[in-house]
Amino acid sequence: MRRARRINRELAEVYPYAHPELDFENPFQLVVATVLSAQTTDLRVNQTTPALFAKYPTPEDLAAADPEEVEEILRPTGFFRAKTKAVIGLSKALAEQFGGEVPGRLEDLVKLPGVGRKTAFVVLGNAFGRPGITVDTHFQRLVRRWKWTEETEPDKIEATVGGLFPKSEWTMLSHHVIFHGRRICHARKPACGACPIAPLCPAYGEGETDPEKAKKLLKYEKGGFPGQRLKPPQAYLDAGGKPAPPLGAG
Repeated sequence: MRRARRINRELAEVYPYAHPELDFENPFQLVVATVLSAQTTDLRVNQTTPALFAKYPTPEDLAAADPEEVEEILRPTGFFRAKTKAVIGLSKALAEQFGGEVPGRLEDLVKLPGVGRKTAFVVLGNAFGRPGITVDTHFQRLVRRWKWTEETEPDKIEATVGGLFPKSEWTMLSHHVIFHGRRICHARKPACGACPIAPLCPAYGEGETDPEKAKKLLKYEKGGFPGQRLKPPQAYLDAGGKPAPPLGAG
């Protein structure tokens, strides 16, 4: 527990601007964007959702949409037919069961089509300020590398890791870990030689340990590349991060 909390403190210093990397302006946009982020990058979702929300700004609008028109907009995100069915379905549920408002309770969110615990905690933590752990692929990979848990099922990872930290830290913990997984501790070739928590990491050496070679593996603001969001928070820009390009740019 002491080592886990120290790692989180170190990551908080490295990523004081950590944030959800999906663009959103309200809970409805966030829940839709999170559903769309399955099997693709947040960047691709962020490049796609401006057109979607411009045409269908409310759950009622999307619930009444022509599926073929929605499919055409969502095509760049992959699995666009299934995603179209999910976002139209959840929009209908919001309109019919919740007065067009995204509910702020876990038990209600997970009843929406396409919404599981991971998506629900993203929405609760970032749209409602209610603590939750987001167990995505980056989070799963890193907490096992760090020996915080040996579990492989998301629900069990969530419970085990949650027990190591105060509940109030869960949302930002998720952001810190996911940011680190995207920027430095990659799946295939982690940049161990450029990692700020290398002295604390039991998996040090799995990736490139030469500092110069490791630097070349860095992504997003650490490597000088744009991040995932077209409209990132000001703190991210102040830290040297760059907004991502819109769909079709460059």
